[in-house]
Order: sequence, then structure tokens, then C-alpha cells
Amino acid sequence: MEENNRNIDDLIVSFLCGELKQEGRDELKAWIDESEAHRRYFLQRQEMWFSALTEEESTRYNQKAAFRQFRQRVAAAKSERRMSYVRSSWRMWMRYAAVVALVWLVAYFSYRQGEGNLREALADIEVVAPMGSQAQMRLPDGTLVTLNAGSRMTYAQDFGVDNREVSLQGEGYFEVAHNEEIPFYVRSENLQVKVLGTKFNFRDYPEDRQVVVSLLEGKVALHNQIRQEADRCLMPDERVVLDKSDGVMKIESTKRIESDTDWKKGRLSFDEVLLPEVIQTLERSYNVQIALKTDSLATYRFYGTFNRTEQSIKDVLEALAATGKIHYTLKDSHVVLY
Repeated sequence: MEENNRNIDDLIVSFLCGELKQEGRDELKAWIDESEAHRRYFLQRQEMWFSALTEEESTRYNQKAAFRQFRQRVAAAKSERRMSYVRSSWRMWMRYAAVVALVWLVAYFSYRQGEGNLREALADIEVVAPMGSQAQMRLPDGTLVTLNAGSRMTYAQDFGVDNREVSLQGEGYFEVAHNEEIPFYVRSENLQVKVLGTKFNFRDYPEDRQVVVSLLEGKVALHNQIRQEADRCLMPDERVVLDKSDGVMKIESTKRIESDTDWKKGRLSFDEVLLPEVIQTLERSYNVQIALKTDSLATYRFYGTFNRTEQSIKDVLEALAATGKIHYTLKDSHVVLY
């Protein structure tokens, strides 16, 4: 048995030195595979081998010196087998734990990297209508969407497969393709609209005080995201106005519901609208910056209709000034009202 172990030790040392031929490798592997005891023996000897080498020795690697130290370790191990086995097992456990931890860390960071790449590859699609312009597109399910100036819409790349959900910031007109199995959702920060197939206008600019949804055809369900309440339904020729300050939703009927989509044709309609709201619309429609020099002007209301495709911002300002209530200066894209 002692002679056999010595022969195995020779194979192990040659293997650890990287000098064991293929025939010897096959013999050593076959011996290790014979039993669990052989496998443990090999692991113990491997641990002794590495613990017998200093960092310097492991770099220049003197096989005879290493083997001599290895033998000394084996002899010491025989004299206190139990304690050595415990220490060796503990070291092996720590070594394996370190390996497992390293593998886990590599796997984790690879996963995070892969997750990041996947997330980037599957990033939401974003459609933007810049200031002073509009954008129109047809979604993968056939829904037609028109975005007003200064609006942004996002949706997932798998849109239409098992979901039809879009997020909106600004104003959009939707002609939703009918699909009873997959409802269509439009979400803003303050309101969610659920439909199967319909035509409606959804307006929720961050700077607006109200959210307005106007229904032309079909039927929609409204979910208030500001305060908890039962979902409401909207019917054709109705609009809902959601006050962002208190979350109160009010539904009103009107025979002029299509006027809420006049912006698609370039028309800007103001019906006793406060000047700050007029300014917001003009800034988005003409891509200008308008400042109020006189605070009292914020209480003024205006009535009128303009067409941004036919009238310039100067034409609109001249019409406002014709009321005799305000004056203006215009330089490049900067306007001051006083």
C-alpha cells in the first residue's frame, strides 16, 4: 500500500508540475475515479503541494525542492493525520468557497452585463414631436397616432404581441385599431385610458393644470392615478377634465368635441383662455420663448383662432396687441409681453 501511494504521489507531483505524459494522466485519472477515498487523497495531496510552495518557488519552480517539501508535508500529515485533515479540509473548503465566489461574481457581472445589453437591445421605442412641429406614425397593431408639438410617446418593442400600452407626455390623437383580446392603454403621470377600438384626444403636458381627454368615437375607461376612485367611462361627444391639484375628474358633454383636435390641422383656438395658457400653446406651436414682464397680465383672458401653418408668431402677437391690453417685443425666438 505504501509503495502504491508513493507511485501515486509521483504521478500527482508530475501532474502538478505539468510534466505528466498522457499515459500517466490516464492512469492517475483512472485511480482517482476508482473511489471517493482516492479522490479525497488526491485533493489532500494537491492542497499539501500548493501549501508547500512559496510564491517565489512557484514562479521559478524547482521540482526536486518542491517534491522534497511535499514529502515533508506528507510525513507531518501522517503524524497528526486528524488535525492535518481538518486543516486541509478547511483550507480546501475555503479554496473551493473562493472559487465558487469567483464563479458567482463572474456569472453575476456577466449576467448584469448581459442584462444591460438585453435591456439596451429591448429599450422602449420613443417618438418625439419637437417644438413647432407634429409627428404622425402608425403603431405595429395598426393604430394611428398624431403627436402635437412638444410631446413624447414611448412603447415597448414587443408592442402588439401581448400588450398594447403606450406612455404619453404631452398631447396625442389616437385612432385605435380594434382588438378585443388585447386592450389598448394610454398612460400619463396622472391618468390612464383603456380602450378596445376608438378615436380620442389625450392631453397632459407637465406644465398644464389639467388633463383633458376628448372622445370622438367608441368608449373608454378612465383610471385616476392621482387619487383612488372607481374607474369612469367616457362616451362619444364627452370629455373628461382632471384637475391635477386635487385629482377631481369632471365629465362634460359637448357638440363641439372635434374642436379639441383642431391642432392637427394647425388651428390654435382660444376661448376665454388665461394668457399664461395661451403663452404655453404659442411656445410649443412656434418654438419660441415668451416671458411676461408685467405680472398683472397673467389674469387676462383671450378669445381667438389662429392657424400656425398660415400665420407667423408675429401675426399672432399683432392680433393680441390689437386688443390694446398688451405690447410686445420680438427678437429672434424670444418674446417679451408687457
